[in-house]
Amino acid sequence: MTADDVTGPRLLVVEHQATCPPGPLGAWLAEAGCTLDVVRPYDGDPLPGLDGHDGLLVMGGSMDAFDDDVPWLAPTRALVVDAAERGVPVLGVCLGHQLAALALGGTVGRNPRGQQVGLRDVGRTEAAATDPLLAEVTGPAVFWNQDVVLEPPPGAVELARAATGELQAARWADRVWGLQWHPEADAAILDDWARKDAERHLERGLDQAEVLAAVDAARDGLDRDGHRLAAAFAREAGA
Repeated sequence: MTADDVTGPRLLVVEHQATCPPGPLGAWLAEAGCTLDVVRPYDGDPLPGLDGHDGLLVMGGSMDAFDDDVPWLAPTRALVVDAAERGVPVLGVCLGHQLAALALGGTVGRNPRGQQVGLRDVGRTEAAATDPLLAEVTGPAVFWNQDVVLEPPPGAVELARAATGELQAARWADRVWGLQWHPEADAAILDDWARKDAERHLERGLDQAEVLAAVDAARDGLDRDGHRLAAAFAREAGA
């Protein structure tokens, strides 16, 4: 298939690590009519511009959003700014959520309450009820992060905030969304993250088996919300 054969929206997807792929979220976007151009800068792929793309999806990763020793993070933030100026829809997931907030004038840092892990209520705000992406996404959702957005960019609309204070979702600009949670995190992805965090969680006294079992028990609702999110973003991109 060539670019000329594609009739639905074409999305540029920035994948920061092999362990943080689009996963089921990518499959749901494809099901909704999108074509995904996944770039892997960690593997040497250059970051293209937005020309020829109808949307931008920025995935998660274990690095800090403000770590410019990772050479592609600043260019990724520049892509978000370009998309916001053009009115191209953006969805940032976890690290992508934080990169978008930084790009548009917010601040990101360590969560003073520590790492968020596992199934949690998203804490929807009133604004979420009429948001184009989150109106039908009810939560709970899967979290796996140690950094959070500490100060949102000017003019941001808060869509979800935890009872403990963490900003969990926002519309950073008219068509730029960020989610602190992981709609893409299926069992295989979570098992990999759990293995990498096993020692840290053992030191905390966190029962990973219990965490993963709770996520597994909620899978039907998680997948339902993921489908709805993907369909809504596809519509924003022109599907």
